[in-house]
Amino acid sequence: MTKKEHMSQLANYMKELDFCMMTTADGNGTMISRPMSNNRNVEYDGDSYFFSHSDTMKVRHLQNSSICNLVYQTDDMLFIQVYGHADLLTSRSMMEPYWQDDLKAWFEDGLDTEGLCLIRVRAKTIRYWHKEKEGVIEM
Repeated sequence: MTKKEHMSQLANYMKELDFCMMTTADGNGTMISRPMSNNRNVEYDGDSYFFSHSDTMKVRHLQNSSICNLVYQTDDMLFIQVYGHADLLTSRSMMEPYWQDDLKAWFEDGLDTEGLCLIRVRAKTIRYWHKEKEGVIEM
């Protein structure tokens, strides 16, 4: 299977995934994971997007080290691990394409929420396991 075919297959799986675990480094050797809304129904191309308040521990971690890890799991025994680097985006024009009204549960003023930022994780390596199959995609 080619890289393009692997990415197409992963994109199809990831459309239905709403949550993942994001792991960041605190700068003192400790890794910290937390659940994040994956903003599903976004066509996956190796970049993942997450809204956050800018005054959070995860944002502080990413400001110190952009390296992060994402882990996804489905009920169908599909596991996806994404290793990448994060960018913190604050431009409304960059955030608008990824906004969904469901996010108002966390950001009640929508895109006008003070301190809102968008975390974009650009995959470097994607590993996946699905029942008896497994693979690696280097971006």
